[in-house]
Amino acid sequence: MKFSLISKISEQSRLRLVIAAAVSLSGCATFPDWLSASGPSREQVQEKRDTARIEGIQLVDVNDTLARKLAESKKLGQFADVFPSAGSNNYLIGPGDIVEVSVWEAPPAMLFGAVVLDPKAGPTTTRVVTFPEQMVTPDGMINMPFAGRVSVNGRTTHEIETDIVKRLQGKANQPQVLVRVIKNNTSNVTVVGEVNGSTLMPLTPKGERLLDAIAAGGGVKQQVNRMAIQLSRDNVTATMALDSIIRDPRQNILLKPGDVVTALHQPQSFSVLGATGKNEEIPFEAQGVSLAQALARSGGLNDHRADARGVFVFRFEDAKLVEAKGPVAKSPDGKIPVVYQIDLRDPASLFVTQNFPVQNRDVIYVSNAPAVEFQKFLRLVVSVAVPSYGLIRALD
Repeated sequence: MKFSLISKISEQSRLRLVIAAAVSLSGCATFPDWLSASGPSREQVQEKRDTARIEGIQLVDVNDTLARKLAESKKLGQFADVFPSAGSNNYLIGPGDIVEVSVWEAPPAMLFGAVVLDPKAGPTTTRVVTFPEQMVTPDGMINMPFAGRVSVNGRTTHEIETDIVKRLQGKANQPQVLVRVIKNNTSNVTVVGEVNGSTLMPLTPKGERLLDAIAAGGGVKQQVNRMAIQLSRDNVTATMALDSIIRDPRQNILLKPGDVVTALHQPQSFSVLGATGKNEEIPFEAQGVSLAQALARSGGLNDHRADARGVFVFRFEDAKLVEAKGPVAKSPDGKIPVVYQIDLRDPASLFVTQNFPVQNRDVIYVSNAPAVEFQKFLRLVVSVAVPSYGLIRALD
């Protein structure tokens, strides 16, 4: 019996020696770098920052103030704010337009009542005179009998009619004037981009709006939530998501002559890696998504693997948004590599993620929890120790 007890103690000692030998295998590499993993742990990311092993990459803790600052900087300008109201009548006559002028006189007609000057109609007795169509000259003028050269450039038809009536006062008997645009060659809006048919849309006194231009181009080719609209006016250009314009009637602004409306397809996406429900590239809408939405679309954090303190967003950020600490690396386009860290163990961070904007080509990474790495290590130890212990017993 005494020999059996000694034998059991000896076997336990041997098992301890085998386990100790397995543990000593970790000496060939720094723990846990030698274990298989889908990416760095939270400690490893922080170690890179603290020891400057990757020079120039900034590690930034995300709080509510930073999230709001980034959200404001990424926010697209709203058309209603960028472009002032153009008024209700956007049609202005300009050089190259073809117009027609008609004049009525109250009886007895003193100036235009005897003959119609329109060669298509032929001579007849009437109180209305329709003058031949004429093109507005390069200096913005038209010729009007008994009224002389009339400036029409940049004026509405009503303004021109009022001017001609004033010029005919005392010459014609209570004149009434009608100015009609036969062909609009100047007050147009250019519609290009991802529309079914690029077009030059003429403006009318009705007052065409932004969505009218998209409709004139035959609508967009891609899904509405993947489209953005760029509007260029004079020296100002702004962009908005199409679905935002549709939802907010204030952004469906009046157009002005010379505007250029461009429909842009924006196939934006972010990549999700690490301890999440799924690892893949996920497309998102032109209006953007928050980090909370991005994590939800990836299936959320894996409850069995994820380190909630180790949620990272890898991004090349605009230099003006980064308060750099130490040396700074820059990409060829002048952007700075930044790693944003979010601690989801903090309940307040769930509000922060709703304000933190995800941008195109972001990489969202969730590290494994330390306990998961330790379990991997233990499984490896057991897989080495048990066969070794069996081999030792067989040799005995």
